[in-house]
Amino acid sequence: MKKTPFTDIHIALGAKMHEFAGYNMPIEYSGIIDEHMTVCNNVGVFDVSHMGEIWVKGPRAEAFLQRVMSNDVATLDIGKAQYSCILNKQGGIVDDVIVYHYEPEKYMVVVNAANVEKDWKWFNDHNTDFAELENASDSIAQLAIQGPKALATLQKMTKIDLTKIPYYSFAIGSLSGSGLDNVIISNTGYTGAGGFEIYFYPQYGVDIWNALFKAGEEFGIKPIGLGARDTLRLEMGFCLYGNDLDDTTTTIEAGLGWITKFTEDREFTARNILEKQKKEGVTRKLCGFKMLDKGIPRHGYDIVNENNEKIGAVTSGTISPTTKVGVGLGYIKPEYATIGTSVYVKIRDKNLKIEIVKPPFRKA
Repeated sequence: MKKTPFTDIHIALGAKMHEFAGYNMPIEYSGIIDEHMTVCNNVGVFDVSHMGEIWVKGPRAEAFLQRVMSNDVATLDIGKAQYSCILNKQGGIVDDVIVYHYEPEKYMVVVNAANVEKDWKWFNDHNTDFAELENASDSIAQLAIQGPKALATLQKMTKIDLTKIPYYSFAIGSLSGSGLDNVIISNTGYTGAGGFEIYFYPQYGVDIWNALFKAGEEFGIKPIGLGARDTLRLEMGFCLYGNDLDDTTTTIEAGLGWITKFTEDREFTARNILEKQKKEGVTRKLCGFKMLDKGIPRHGYDIVNENNEKIGAVTSGTISPTTKVGVGLGYIKPEYATIGTSVYVKIRDKNLKIEIVKPPFRKA
């Protein structure tokens, strides 16, 4: 298994480790619920160095991204980030990504860990614009500092006024304790609890980790594993690639029409398919739901109507650590997708009642 700059630290801290996307990653330390609530109330640090980073550069960089992405990269100012999807010819989602406009004619595309090689091949196979591509995944490490005390923690380590970095924006500067100047400090995250994601060279990782935990000591800072990362994102209704999104789901079906921009004169992959879906409707919609009966919804469970007819399936589900109620996401037939509709999830051959609701499942 691959290692991140922090793998030895995770093991020394007694983390429960498991393979994820080819990496030996921490699943939990003190327990998923404790770690989840730490991020909601204080500050937690996630090792997300397994994520991939691809540079797209040169005078044809924007044209290339405009063609392969769902979102409108032309609206992205330098210093801003944008959530988007790489699309295939059927309108399916190759990956959901964040695009950073780093410099003129230079973008960084952050891709999911399990999709690095897939996305890299896709970009190269479809680079008819002859943009300059660089897979920098092995030379960039990443930590996510998340929670209401994240800003106060990270502010101790930089002279950049973090309150001046808006959501989905970033700055480039130094972090004290690391000796490194060109750290990307991004007001983004996957928890709904606020905070920052930082990108840096792997050889500075241990120094940055140690400085972070010293800075956050007074705020009860803790390391957080992938288990709580999943419950945090699910409480917010954020999609997970491989569960809620894949090559067969479209952005319109997934409720991601807001990052599918049909700008005039912008031709992008499968635009005609997605425009048709937006105009005529879809045969399934990704919906949030909460359990009305007691039970834990899991990925793959059938969703049925009152006649026990299958109308969809759960893509993500758990017991919310915040509300103690079962919650989830799933694709269902549109006639059952109205907020407030009651249907059922089949758990161990029992039909347990659920209600269609609009995420998030907790207040951000």
